[in-house]
Amino acid sequence: MSIQNNYVAIMAGGIGSRFWPVSRTNKPKQFLDILGTGRSLLQWTYKRFLDICPPENIFFITNHAYATIIKEQLPELSDHQIIKEPSRKNTAACAAYFAHKIHALNPDANIIMSPADHLIMDERAFERSVFEGIDFIKSNNALLTLGIKPSRPDTGYGYIQYDQSRSIENVYKVVTFTEKPSLEIAKAFLKSGDFLWNAGIFLWNAKTIIAAFDKYLPELNDIFAQLTPVYNTSSEYHEIEKAYPLCPNTSIDYAVMEKAQNVYVVPAQFGWSDLGTWESAYDNSEKDYLGNAVHGRDVVIIDSSECMVKAPDKKLVVLQGLEKFIIIDTDDVLLICERNKEQHIKEYVAEIKRNKGDKFL
Repeated sequence: MSIQNNYVAIMAGGIGSRFWPVSRTNKPKQFLDILGTGRSLLQWTYKRFLDICPPENIFFITNHAYATIIKEQLPELSDHQIIKEPSRKNTAACAAYFAHKIHALNPDANIIMSPADHLIMDERAFERSVFEGIDFIKSNNALLTLGIKPSRPDTGYGYIQYDQSRSIENVYKVVTFTEKPSLEIAKAFLKSGDFLWNAGIFLWNAKTIIAAFDKYLPELNDIFAQLTPVYNTSSEYHEIEKAYPLCPNTSIDYAVMEKAQNVYVVPAQFGWSDLGTWESAYDNSEKDYLGNAVHGRDVVIIDSSECMVKAPDKKLVVLQGLEKFIIIDTDDVLLICERNKEQHIKEYVAEIKRNKGDKFL
């Protein structure tokens, strides 16, 4: 299969507040080695796409404040492969911007939009699913997403309902999207067998997604359509700076995917996790015989079980008598939190901001 028309947009502008206190505003989780693999999540994501498209066709869309960190972690990138957003406007704006920019470069472009901070354990299976999707979007007027076969009734993920009676190869028509359901509804979804987790990985042809924006969010599409003469020139960022304040702050899911009639999904299993929380890091970490996931050179565990522990290599941490806790130690912050309360970490961060300012964020 020719890969010359394949382009990847890796979205790397998030803050990752649920991984506080390791993830900070000046260096959020996509730039960190959360699981102690020797590579950051961003570096793993870049490597994952090297067999799917030419390296020069891999782009990063990020907040302008993070461009230097990306260049440090991936020095092989040219400057034009790091697309700087002047402000955070959610995923619809970055998808529309990238589609118009790449369409100006190559009208036949196939585009893959991927988060920078997800974990994928089986990269060969991931490649197969992506190529299945690319084959489909090349010859069909389709917006496509990758759906993960759920293993549990997780309330932290969005769900995709698909019509199993209507398939072409391994591609199915999407019926509905549901955002983060209650536990009871998630259990019903799992039992029904026709729901998938929404991995937030999208595939489409540049022409197809531009037509969808023109139909469902024309005011956003017009903003980027009128900039066609400046894409891939030295004037681009200056014009984007003026355009971004005009963009609505909305997600691609809400703006297009939930409204369009030509949405399809590839059901997949490739060891996926969005690594959105410390609990997901615990789930994907090696554990000792008492179920403790330990990241740190000098951590001593005494009478403790099923804990998630991350500490600097230069510090001795002694843990006694805790069960099912998260213990995250950094140079200036110590977090001790029950694992079943970790969904509240974003709230704790907001409270710290109110009471302590930005010093510890």
